[in-house]
Amino acid sequence: CENFDMVPDILVIGKGLGGGIIPLAAVIAREDLDVAGDRALGHYTYEKSPVACAAALATIEYIEEHDLTEHARQMGRYAMERMEVMMADHPLIGDVRGLGLLMGMELVRDRATRARATDEAEAVMYSALSKGLSFKTTMGNILALTPPLTITRQEMDQALDILEESLIEVQSET
Repeated sequence: CENFDMVPDILVIGKGLGGGIIPLAAVIAREDLDVAGDRALGHYTYEKSPVACAAALATIEYIEEHDLTEHARQMGRYAMERMEVMMADHPLIGDVRGLGLLMGMELVRDRATRARATDEAEAVMYSALSKGLSFKTTMGNILALTPPLTITRQEMDQALDILEESLIEVQSET
């Protein structure tokens, strides 16, 4: 929300809140929307976890103490610059986009028609996996790159090198 100068009425967060280890999600709302704070709307034995809450607090503290949001901005900017260079060299790449360390590389058969390169995306994913880089694809042809907030420059270079090697390998086969 901060990246787009937005203040939401309600925000739902999850995944990373538990440090990537303990499953936890939260709903955060403006105070004036908390209209049932004085009522018990139902409670279940397993709905609250002090361990998960402690993990979330430790995660938030670690992010703040190590300024990982700024680190994500810098590493994301660096990765996007590298991927834009790759795009100039590899016609299979139709677009690269991202914010921080949430990035996508869209693979296309033809940049003019934007025809999805779904088979190629899968081949790149498995080639990269065989070399030690794991990521997912979405919409069939978009490589979803979401490295950890703690990634180093050396690790980012290694990941992007593997990605480019895999692109070259797949392009040579088509």
